[in-house]
Amino acid sequence: MSKHSLLVLIAAGLITVGTTFAAAQDSMSHDQQASSQDGEHMHHGMDPAKRTAELTKKLNLTSDQQGKVQSILQSEKSQMESLHQDNSMSQQDRRSKMMDIHKTSSDQIRGVLDSNQQKKWDEMQAKREEHMQKHEGGQDKGQGAPPQQ
Repeated sequence: MSKHSLLVLIAAGLITVGTTFAAAQDSMSHDQQASSQDGEHMHHGMDPAKRTAELTKKLNLTSDQQGKVQSILQSEKSQMESLHQDNSMSQQDRRSKMMDIHKTSSDQIRGVLDSNQQKKWDEMQAKREEHMQKHEGGQDKGQGAPPQQ
């Protein structure tokens, strides 16, 4: 059960990466409508309440921490949605900004946690980062290949 929860959390992190790829497709693809629908689906999967619930299970968050984490995640989602709709930025700038937003949110969440929770959080982030690197490598080698789940 614990592994399942971790996989769900990793998947949530990958959604952030997926948003980056959706943004890249938006600027490169001639099929804007399909990319937009993909983006809407990915943002739907980033529900801050669900992500907070998963983090509560994994990190044993207090009710005070839950409120703070959910607020951070809601802010992240809003910023990501705004950025996704901003067509004035280059693909690279948008991707960089998305990564900055995610890093800021991650740092803010870490600041809410106690030392034991921070250790678990750091492990979770390291696994997410490892998973992202594998995912990005696969995208570079096989553009157009569906993301692995």
